[in-house]
Amino acid sequence: MSYTGGLVAESLRPGAELDAPMTARRVRRVDAGDPLAGQPVVWTLIEFVVAEEFAEQLIAELGEALEPGPWYCDLASDRETVVVFAERTFRYPRGDHAGRTEAEAHARSVGVPEEQLDWPD
Repeated sequence: MSYTGGLVAESLRPGAELDAPMTARRVRRVDAGDPLAGQPVVWTLIEFVVAEEFAEQLIAELGEALEPGPWYCDLASDRETVVVFAERTFRYPRGDHAGRTEAEAHARSVGVPEEQLDWPD
């Protein structure tokens, strides 16, 4: 089993490193940021896959590497959704409304714009 996810390169702290083995499936530039939330307009979006055996390492590294504020990285397996913020992680079974609601509430509290609460369920 593996996890798939999306990471905005601009969400990483300067000097941050992610050492967990993962495969980039697609890298693209998109106009998706919100300057009013403190985000650049143009993002570098990295869609990735990480093997289950390295998922915990990546989740821990993301918690340290992400900038505080309106940033997160989401990844999911067939069974679980994981949403990582700077130093706070939410995990819940796919389709669990209560788990998603809790992650969304935290996202709003750190300034993530409403339209960016779009991670897959």
